[in-house]
Amino acid sequence: MGDELVSVNGREPSDIIEYQQLIDGEAVNLVVRREGEPLERKVTIHKSVGEPLGLSIDSAVFDRIRTCDNHCSFCFIYQLPKGMRRSLYVKDDDFRLSFLYGNYTTLTRFTEFDLERVVDEGLSPLYVSIHSTNPELRAEMLRNPRGATSLRWLRELLRAGIEVHAQVVVCPGVNDGAELERTLSDVFSLYPELASVALVPVGVSAFSAEESMRSHTRDEAREVVTLAERYQALSFELLGRVSVFASDEFYLVAGLTPPSAASFDSLDQAENGIGLVAAFVESFTGTFEMEKLGTGFFQSVDGAPAWGYRAERAAVAQADLVSDARGVMVVTGEYAAPVLRELFDAHGYHSVEILSVKNKYFGGNIKVAGLLTGVDLAKALANVPTSTICLVPDVCLSEGRFLDGLGLEDLPCEVLAVRTTGQDLRHVLDSVRARGLVNS
Repeated sequence: MGDELVSVNGREPSDIIEYQQLIDGEAVNLVVRREGEPLERKVTIHKSVGEPLGLSIDSAVFDRIRTCDNHCSFCFIYQLPKGMRRSLYVKDDDFRLSFLYGNYTTLTRFTEFDLERVVDEGLSPLYVSIHSTNPELRAEMLRNPRGATSLRWLRELLRAGIEVHAQVVVCPGVNDGAELERTLSDVFSLYPELASVALVPVGVSAFSAEESMRSHTRDEAREVVTLAERYQALSFELLGRVSVFASDEFYLVAGLTPPSAASFDSLDQAENGIGLVAAFVESFTGTFEMEKLGTGFFQSVDGAPAWGYRAERAAVAQADLVSDARGVMVVTGEYAAPVLRELFDAHGYHSVEILSVKNKYFGGNIKVAGLLTGVDLAKALANVPTSTICLVPDVCLSEGRFLDGLGLEDLPCEVLAVRTTGQDLRHVLDSVRARGLVNS
């Protein structure tokens, strides 16, 4: 307790990746320092090869996170109001966090040394933001002249055999239409080895100061979906696999049904909303095991601490916690509500209420459940009977806190978090059905 790790086998690891490599042997020599004491102590630990030390690590990066020096017009961090959790305002462009957690990097701070390390240590997969392959437009969107040239590192990573997943945040009137088609065409000619390319709609909050940023219309979303599906067919024809995907959100905005889970070779882009709706629905029906998602869309090494959205969510609902309830309500965002209603009605959960919460905190344009705030939930739940047990997806929580810092205990009625998988939600609903709270 209170010991600080100074070095491992005579080296000061810069991050948990290097730390993991240093401790893999049978004998590990540590230098530790206890808080408040000037003297350092040497400790040797003997163990099996590959066995973890069992130390508690509170940071994945021991030196300094490589912060982002871009100033993207569409960056959601710039659209956050003051007073939210401090961690939300950290912009990183660190390839180590890309490997560890699936954070996206623009490669504008990538170096020869970084490339050498990624290749030598096999730090794969990585996640890269493309946004546009037009050098001038990419530099303009990133508001960084290095944006025009940094994709050369993407070519080098792919040449070295590193698996890379890419994203394009599509901004209407900026990098959509002909520019998006140019980007996808360049993907096949310049970066055909990319494992996947996700087309993601820009999120626009009421706090955005960018006049050029707006949400997609229904027709614009349909155009993106059409273009994505055209390049899916081309990808299969040229490469024998599908590598271009439009986010589920594009389908929902367009009024279309997202593709089935069987349409995807993997769900590595699940955090971008690629295949997530289908995976949820099919896990609810028992035709898809949500555990297959695993941590496939972000990598980890033993002992890597949970950060941000990947931190522990909250204590999840248990069957015995709802024994005194008189009704059940699922609380979610505007996109998920109609999907859940159709799903519940199709499987006999007609009496389960669904409360669609408008995200007024961010101005009403944000409709995903993961960005719901405590203040909006509190307002929406103000008149819900206290006898109703309310369930929220744990994706909107991080260490028990919503984005605005409120917790479940701050809401006006009893609200329980449920793991954001179809099978977990169905398990809870089946548990309360057994108590007569859910009628077919």
